[in-house]
Amino acid sequence: MSEEAASDSRPPVVTAPGSAPTEAPSPTKDSPKGEPRPFDEEEDGPVSESDALRSLTSDRGHDDAEQVEARRASAIADLIAARLSDDASGTRIGTLALFNETVSFGGGFHTEGVRETAASRCTGVVVVLDSVELAEYTDLFVQPDGYDAALDDLREQALLVLTGPPGSGRAATAVNLLSEATALSGSQDGGCHRLLDPTALTEPGWEPPAKNCGYLAEVDEGPAGVGGFGPRQLGSVAAALRAAGCRLVLTGGRDLALAATSTSGSETFARHELKPPDPLVILERRVLGHAPEPGARAQLHALLKAANAVSALREQTAARHAVRLASVITADGDLAAAVTALRDPSDQVRSWFQQYRTPEAVAFALAAAVLEDSSYLTVAEAAVKLHSALTPPEPAPPDLRFADRLADEQQWIRLDSPRSGPLGAGGPPRVRFRGPLLGQAVLVHAWSTLDGRRDAFIEWLRRLLGHRDLEVRARASVAAGVLAWADHHYAVHRFLTGWAGSTSWPPRQAAATALGVAGSRPETAGAVWELLDEWARGGSSAYQRRLAGTAANAAGGILGRSAPDRAVGVLRGALDRGDDWGTLPAVAWGGVHLLHQGQAAALLDAYLDWSAPQDLSPMVVKTLSAFVFAVSRPYERPSADVGTPGVGGVPLLLTSLPEHGEQVAELWARALARRPVQDSALAALREWIDTYAPLSPENLDRVTALLADIARRPGKHRERLLWWLGKWAADRDRPSVNAARLSRRI
Repeated sequence: MSEEAASDSRPPVVTAPGSAPTEAPSPTKDSPKGEPRPFDEEEDGPVSESDALRSLTSDRGHDDAEQVEARRASAIADLIAARLSDDASGTRIGTLALFNETVSFGGGFHTEGVRETAASRCTGVVVVLDSVELAEYTDLFVQPDGYDAALDDLREQALLVLTGPPGSGRAATAVNLLSEATALSGSQDGGCHRLLDPTALTEPGWEPPAKNCGYLAEVDEGPAGVGGFGPRQLGSVAAALRAAGCRLVLTGGRDLALAATSTSGSETFARHELKPPDPLVILERRVLGHAPEPGARAQLHALLKAANAVSALREQTAARHAVRLASVITADGDLAAAVTALRDPSDQVRSWFQQYRTPEAVAFALAAAVLEDSSYLTVAEAAVKLHSALTPPEPAPPDLRFADRLADEQQWIRLDSPRSGPLGAGGPPRVRFRGPLLGQAVLVHAWSTLDGRRDAFIEWLRRLLGHRDLEVRARASVAAGVLAWADHHYAVHRFLTGWAGSTSWPPRQAAATALGVAGSRPETAGAVWELLDEWARGGSSAYQRRLAGTAANAAGGILGRSAPDRAVGVLRGALDRGDDWGTLPAVAWGGVHLLHQGQAAALLDAYLDWSAPQDLSPMVVKTLSAFVFAVSRPYERPSADVGTPGVGGVPLLLTSLPEHGEQVAELWARALARRPVQDSALAALREWIDTYAPLSPENLDRVTALLADIARRPGKHRERLLWWLGKWAADRDRPSVNAARLSRRI
């Protein structure tokens, strides 16, 4: 068909894209269980050409708010994918595939327990700490803050309740206090003993097994381990100790501190709370001793910096980790290998889940893993909802105070509170893991091992997709991608396909984001692309069109940046459906997102190839309509610095004209010469001339060069441009100064 047969010499003036949008389908009432409100079900069968083209100019079903969410989710997914590929610190998730194997309780977040020595295997109530064990505790010991006050209290009251988070050095501090108190009393014959069964202290009438001795009793974590350790019973124990000339240090965590607190404040025993020590100071003391040689400290710090040991100790602050690295250094071992093993997130996660299994702990860990870097209240609210899904119904809401337990149960999580300005002026505290990749490792471990809680977890994650906070929805989508990376096949059939074909936008966007994260790993990229190809080339039912639209959305995200040829293949599969026009809006948006991923050349080449016949066939009209849509969309910078830099508020294809001028000019020429694309192309061109060109001299020069290039092409391009420029310049309601100027220059 000739150019003139496909065009009109005097086409009507049309409204600029987006100037008269039609309303999106009315959402239904909130569905049960707080799920997102879906759009009305689409009619089955092909969508008409007129409806599809109208949807591009009105953004029906794809409004700006949805695309803001798509860009935010893509930006967050970009950051997560970068961490999963290779964290800047060198940390990697290398052993997640081993979760189904038998694992040992070592490293990571286990607490101090009874040492399995020859003495501790003996039967009896107490064991004596021998000289070797005493030396290990007391030699090179770093005194914590308040040590002298705690020593005075122990000597005076005989019973000291020493509490602090796991890893704060409770056992070492207790042994040093007992040794020093015994020495100062002048009675060293009794020595120090470990009380193997602390619950014996709760029995009425308890008395020390021997007189003039020091005792250490370590209480298990959790409310069950501190049953009976009330102020009255501890007062009786203190009296028995004083009568026998003995001293006892009872160590434990937050639950012991609460149990030992009297409302009257009149305890007859002493209490002291340890603050977490500086692991770097402990390591220095262990390596350099009390009187290091000049320059030794600088040499040690250079060694630690080279091996990333300082970062490792900031992430895992327990004293035992500093002791472990110090022993490697003093033995001339491989410090870098020891640091790598210490920072392995898989090992940390396995150890933590072996120790903490209660719904309270698991719920907050998973909520933090999904919503890391969100505010504390956002994470806590999500954790409460997950907790309710993991536990039987209760007559009243549980008294969950996650922040109070972070230092004990969740040492891998920190609350970063702004310090500047008055209270609340700097914003709410943010929940962050101490180490890179820990959040992702938590998700994969829980998904792989908590079999009885998987359904509740995925239902909770699905509800987060309907959260009012866009950031929560985006992070939940990324979390779903981490799960899909862990087990692609299961995730696709368990939830991703259902989300991708949903009548509601948030699940579809979540599926696209999740597939982008999953496909960022080389081992799963092939399977993800095959799935997108399958969805893109599916049938013409409403459900299959939604799958194809999700595939186009995913292809335009971070997947498209790394494999643009495969991305445009998915877009073509979703677009080339004959008389079915229902996927055109999704493909048009997918193309826009691909432009923002820095793949303009691949997309424009594809548009040129698909529209090469230059006739009125559906594929040509769809392609040129997608191009006009792309040149009509002003660039909006995402929340993260990802993709292609552009000028905010200006179409990316305008600012990139010098680089892609030939491709853009040819596509503009084809669009301006073809009905029905011509109407929207003319409206978009006037937007370039009247809205974007005046923003800078460079934009006006680019538009001038573009129109001159189009006018030089064979056919009636020059006449058409001059006619429309003159019409816009003489527009009675909205005369265009730039149109008159461009008409003269052409």
